[in-house]
Amino acid sequence: MTHPRGGPAAALPGVRALVFDVFGTLVDWRGSIAREARELLAPRGVSLDWPAFADAWRGQYQPAMEEVRSGRIPFSKLDVLHRRNLEVVLRQFAIRDLDEATRVQLNLAWHRLDAWPDVAPGLQRLRERFRIAPCSNGNVSLMVDLARRNGLPWDAILGAEFARDYKPKAAVYQSAAEAFDCAPKEVMMVAAHSDDLSAAARAGLCTAHVARPDEKGPGRGESGPSVPVDIAARSLLELADRLGA
Repeated sequence: MTHPRGGPAAALPGVRALVFDVFGTLVDWRGSIAREARELLAPRGVSLDWPAFADAWRGQYQPAMEEVRSGRIPFSKLDVLHRRNLEVVLRQFAIRDLDEATRVQLNLAWHRLDAWPDVAPGLQRLRERFRIAPCSNGNVSLMVDLARRNGLPWDAILGAEFARDYKPKAAVYQSAAEAFDCAPKEVMMVAAHSDDLSAAARAGLCTAHVARPDEKGPGRGESGPSVPVDIAARSLLELADRLGA
């Protein structure tokens, strides 16, 4: 059941660790990828709808991971999948004759995403009470680079590369709990995506929804959860308030 906004979270005294979705929940992938693509490609004579380019690249994300989840291809880091997806999107936008060095730098744009303004201060507060880590489909080097860029004070880097599989597979959430020597019910998954939280709940974790209503463009993100969650908050700072951090 969702606790009312602003209400206490006293029903969750056993939570010892928080794990976080990253893309969209903590960082603005759409605005950042649009900016990075423009900065790299515009000087090379490319002119296009940069947010649409970001959307198209992100649109390849779930289908690529499903290749791994289904067993059709071996586990591959997200950087590898992003590069494969980039080639698809470059063809889609008729971008040709792009040199390899530029393709490499463009793929690394995912390592240069900017966090939402509440994220670094919110995590700092939450870390004073809880162990914290990403539980993302992003690979370790990607998570480290985002942390260093944005001042994210992780205790560990967990998620897909650690579990060798991709969310929403239960093993990804459960391996994060195991890494912290916690039972699943002692860990709270924090995300801006109801499907992520639904999968985490099925894996035994507590759940918190953080609203990111503009994640996919103005008004195109989730302003609230569409599934039952333990807490619904408007920001990480509000989540810290709700958890007494």
